[in-house]
Amino acid sequence: MGKQANERRVAENEARAVAKMIRTSPYKLNLVAETIRGMTADKALAELAFSRRRVAGTVRKTLESAIANAENNHQLDVDRLVVAEAYVGKSLVMKRWHARARGRVGKIVKPFSNLTIVVREREETA
Repeated sequence: MGKQANERRVAENEARAVAKMIRTSPYKLNLVAETIRGMTADKALAELAFSRRRVAGTVRKTLESAIANAENNHQLDVDRLVVAEAYVGKSLVMKRWHARARGRVGKIVKPFSNLTIVVREREETA
């Protein structure tokens, strides 16, 4: 009588986490996401812990969430996780204005971003 289960959006050896409405531009967020693509999960966490960029904390939280999803929801081995994908998308843009001289207006744009991180369990090397 219950609801049908949704199909998995990622493969059997993958898990993902999505952070929405991050208050930074997609360009700045992508600079941080770029640094962790292809890294092992523990190395990526260390990289983000020592990054000087403000948004690195949010990326780290999202990566930790993806690792927790892999461990608790999909029973993957945490020690063999690799950041398979880390991509950024645009969200809404708040538009504000700032009064300027002679009755004119200066436009202020406050962008938001979405971040998706997919971690994959790598195969055993024989």
